[in-house]
Amino acid sequence: MDKKKKNLFEARARILKAMAHPSRLFIVDTLAGQERCVQELAGMLEVDVSTVSRHLSVLKNAGLVKDEKDGTKVFYRLSVPCVLNFFSCVESVLETRAREQADLVGKR
Repeated sequence: MDKKKKNLFEARARILKAMAHPSRLFIVDTLAGQERCVQELAGMLEVDVSTVSRHLSVLKNAGLVKDEKDGTKVFYRLSVPCVLNFFSCVESVLETRAREQADLVGKR
């Protein structure tokens, strides 16, 4: 593998790693609907604000979300809504796997 291709795969892995947590997946999914502040997301996740802030920092560093200050609140939004296409692909994999598992059970 050449260096350019290796760098691309490493960059992809960093983005996938940033999303590889249920709370961060929830945040990305929630931000698809509208921008939210940290406090709203903390309430929805039923965790403290500092935990949500850490998750948002990971997502921001990966380039998945952007923030904007409004007074004392910081609002977050998706920087690349196409990430939701990835969710559709993941769900297709889950559905295919479930069908394959059901077929295995049904063939006994």
